[in-house]
Amino acid sequence: MGRPEKITWAPDGRSVFFLRSGGTNPSRDLYELDVTTGNEHAFLTASALLSGGTEAVSAEERARRERMRLSGGGITDFRFSPDGGKLLVPYSGRLFLVNRADAQIREIVSRVEGAPVDPRLSPDGLKLSCVRNGDLYVTTLATSNEVRVTRRAGEHITYGEAEFVAQEEMGRFEGYWWSPDSQTLLVEEADTTPVETLHISDPARPEREPTAYPYPRAGHDNVRVRLMLVAATGGRMREVHWDRDAFPYLANVVWSAHHDAMVLVQNRRQNEERLLSVDARTGATQLLITETDQAWLNIDEQMPRVLTSGKFLWTTERNAAWQLELRNADGSLDHAITLPEFGYRSLAHVNESANQVYVHASTDPTQSHLYRVPLTADGNEPVQYSQAAGMHAAIFAKSGDSFVLVSELADGSIRVRAMHDASGEGTDVHSSAEIPSQLPRLEFVEIDEALHLHAVVVRPHNFDPSIRYPVLVAVYGGPGFVNVMQAPYRYLDEQWMADHGFIVVSIDGRGTPNRGRDWERAIARDVITTPLADQVRGLRALGDRFPEMDLAHVGIYGWSFGGYFSAMAVMREPSVFHVAVAGAPVTDWHDYDTHYTERFMGLPSENEEGYRSTSCITWASHLERPLLLVHGTADDNVYFLHSVHLADALLREGKDFAFLPLSGFTHMVPDPAVSRHLNERIYGFLADHLR
Repeated sequence: MGRPEKITWAPDGRSVFFLRSGGTNPSRDLYELDVTTGNEHAFLTASALLSGGTEAVSAEERARRERMRLSGGGITDFRFSPDGGKLLVPYSGRLFLVNRADAQIREIVSRVEGAPVDPRLSPDGLKLSCVRNGDLYVTTLATSNEVRVTRRAGEHITYGEAEFVAQEEMGRFEGYWWSPDSQTLLVEEADTTPVETLHISDPARPEREPTAYPYPRAGHDNVRVRLMLVAATGGRMREVHWDRDAFPYLANVVWSAHHDAMVLVQNRRQNEERLLSVDARTGATQLLITETDQAWLNIDEQMPRVLTSGKFLWTTERNAAWQLELRNADGSLDHAITLPEFGYRSLAHVNESANQVYVHASTDPTQSHLYRVPLTADGNEPVQYSQAAGMHAAIFAKSGDSFVLVSELADGSIRVRAMHDASGEGTDVHSSAEIPSQLPRLEFVEIDEALHLHAVVVRPHNFDPSIRYPVLVAVYGGPGFVNVMQAPYRYLDEQWMADHGFIVVSIDGRGTPNRGRDWERAIARDVITTPLADQVRGLRALGDRFPEMDLAHVGIYGWSFGGYFSAMAVMREPSVFHVAVAGAPVTDWHDYDTHYTERFMGLPSENEEGYRSTSCITWASHLERPLLLVHGTADDNVYFLHSVHLADALLREGKDFAFLPLSGFTHMVPDPAVSRHLNERIYGFLADHLR
């Protein structure tokens, strides 16, 4: 809390807007920073919008925030009109339009009941769109005339909302897209009829009806997704045609004034995807690019990025690592902008007039830096802007080279600075976050001559080299996430654990990103055997290097995939890991969602042994070490059933274990009091069994 969030440049490039809460207050307000004068002020407060009333969050908005891992309250979103003169601010189930010049507030009132979801302004700034009760509505701002653009045929059909796996696993939160001329929309139709329905009840309030969710478990039917073209005034919808049986996943949609609309679709196995152009008159599509991979394809939600020339940027792992490419309008390759060994991570900005592209990249997986690379194939070398060790990310103005650089540095400092160029001069964006009395005591090391594993070692602040300390492994270990980053603020929890008399370590093994295609895909069809072997290998290498580590007393703990990893570690490697805490673990991959599970494990029908051998249920009979399960009863991502099933299997095997249910909590634990006491319980369990 207290750090600037959702940093956004005003269209004129003279001001930066951002959200910020207090250091101990989770309610966010909207701030403006004039980068020319350095003056900062609160542009809009949550209390002003409600005149001191209480915030109300709809069930739809609560679920959307859960998918975005967004906790806290207050203002959580805002959008500029194209001319920058107004801001659209959704809050407490209502929509407000705020004049930038005088901060005057106008509420956009709908005659339709139901909280607005994903409200946006049209490209011309004259219309407002949002989803209410599963249908898309468009309001003409000048007249307040509201049109119901779609008409759902039943409760299982929704328009304009991204389905669960798109939000949770693809990084796609949009379910509709405006045409550049603001006359037409592409709208997702989601049919949940074939999807299994799961229910979440509140054990503390059995009088309440359970909440039903369509949840596609691995091997089961997905939501049926179609893409429809419809006028902003409503009327007949036209379907966008592609082979939906072969490519059921809608991964991304891009509609630019300089190219036909484009859609990215994937097959069920996620080893083939196609980029298609869309004829907005007929809905017909034409193939632009096909990507394949023997294991799986990762989705880059930033791509394609269309240029004013009609060419577009594209990324690929075709050559064993991420590369940025320039593609011609017909999809053919113009040239590769970056080489595979460059360490490309993501796109930051395109300055077409200067023929320059700004990207985040690093050959060191523990760091991320800002680079400028030429857009043309002129052979010029990339220019590195950020120099200090750490994690750097830039938010650029739409035109020119002004940017905000967010830097979490290895020395423990955090800086958010608005700059007009790369000179380093600029204006700091203030943070209200509390500053810890001591920064984590970290040592980053590379271990194992063969694998070159990256690890971080967290020692107590009162570390005594003459003492041997029990060791805790703070683990995630799964795909898509890096534990070892040169950003000390990310290790405050680990330092708290260490200061109770432990050495805490984290190790990134095979299966984690930023080390090339082969490294990441070493886990294909078996997400635990190789990563667990790497953790054991890395832990032993650390023990050989640091004699103060007592490997006869090792605990392991983690959340989500890290919870799964911890449970499997203590059951499969009891001679290495002597106690475990598994938070919100996936205990059987049959019960997790299709898009994530099948990407790494394949279809259950084609990998029966893989699903069996990677299940915690299979290994329940092997438990001989202490294990604490922790799980939120209202978790709609990793359902509570996972820990219940493992607890049942352990009980039937006569195994001793502990179980801590978190009443009413989802996959996150944002309540400060509960979070504090939960960490105390985790520490206490590990300490009791290691000492």
